[in-house]
Amino acid sequence: MKKRIMVVEDESIVRLDVAMMLEDAGYEVVAQAGDGEKAIEQAFLLEPDLIIMDIKMPKLNGLKASEIISKRMNTPILLLTAYSQREYVDKAKQANIMGYLVKPINEDNLIPAVEIALRQAENANAYREQVEVMNKQLMERKMIEKAKGILMQKLNLPEEEAFRKMRKVSMNKQVTMENVAKKIILKYNA
Repeated sequence: MKKRIMVVEDESIVRLDVAMMLEDAGYEVVAQAGDGEKAIEQAFLLEPDLIIMDIKMPKLNGLKASEIISKRMNTPILLLTAYSQREYVDKAKQANIMGYLVKPINEDNLIPAVEIALRQAENANAYREQVEVMNKQLMERKMIEKAKGILMQKLNLPEEEAFRKMRKVSMNKQVTMENVAKKIILKYNA
């Protein structure tokens, strides 16, 4: 499936040129915008796989637009600018900024930057998902430990016996240990 890219650039010639280079390389350009406000609107509406955004634009600059988009979405952003000054590079070090290209842009520097930005975004999403799974497992484990502690205290059971009791209920009723733990916590903490 083609990767969907949005191009945000206030200079229409540059915007069209970048869009053509991307399409020639096999990407789908789902939207084009000439200012940061339109970029935000289109990003939220279309949810592209990558946004290529100029920094200096009318109404709302690319850095501010990128910041607003990044607060609601994990879409990677590749910045374009005619300026390579340090202040812009420093301001561009945000969560979803995956790269920085100085104009003039050509296919030899655009396409590798796009490929790297897309790959880095995939890696970041995989890590984010992995962290979510681990956090969920940790919360489940904490709940089971809390329920086990309640059984130990209320029924005066040793730790292994409390755990065995929970596991037996889990197996007999064919429910997860987490559900057994929730029921124990609700019963004794109500």
